[in-house]
Amino acid sequence: IRTAWAGAARRNPGESPPGLVDAFQAENGPPFFVLTAKAGGSGLNLTEASHVIHFDRWWNPAVENQATDRAFRIGQKRNVLVHKFVCRGTLEERIDEMIENKSRLADSVIGGGGEKMLTEMNNRELLKFVALDLNRAGEAQ
Repeated sequence: IRTAWAGAARRNPGESPPGLVDAFQAENGPPFFVLTAKAGGSGLNLTEASHVIHFDRWWNPAVENQATDRAFRIGQKRNVLVHKFVCRGTLEERIDEMIENKSRLADSVIGGGGEKMLTEMNNRELLKFVALDLNRAGEAQ
């Protein structure tokens, strides 16, 4: 099993990221690779990974998706499993809920043909869609 970890970690000060990536990608390279989700979203190709583990969750689901995508690149020959570590009753659990809510909202707005709907709106419909409803904005929850 080859694993790339996307989470809080520091690289060795003396090694450059490309050298670390090359070592991981080598046939007899290390069995896992630990890096931050931000570094995982910076254009790295980790096609030797068979698992991606998110253990330092980000508020922005796009950051995690980009980090996950490092393993889903041209040249990937394995199935890749994505794991997300979340401890119950913690801030991580609330972040996970928020990420899921953001993802559902994005899917409802632009997923399933939503982008077609937006491009077909006339100016009045588009302005109404993005307008702030001051009455609802002032409501207490």
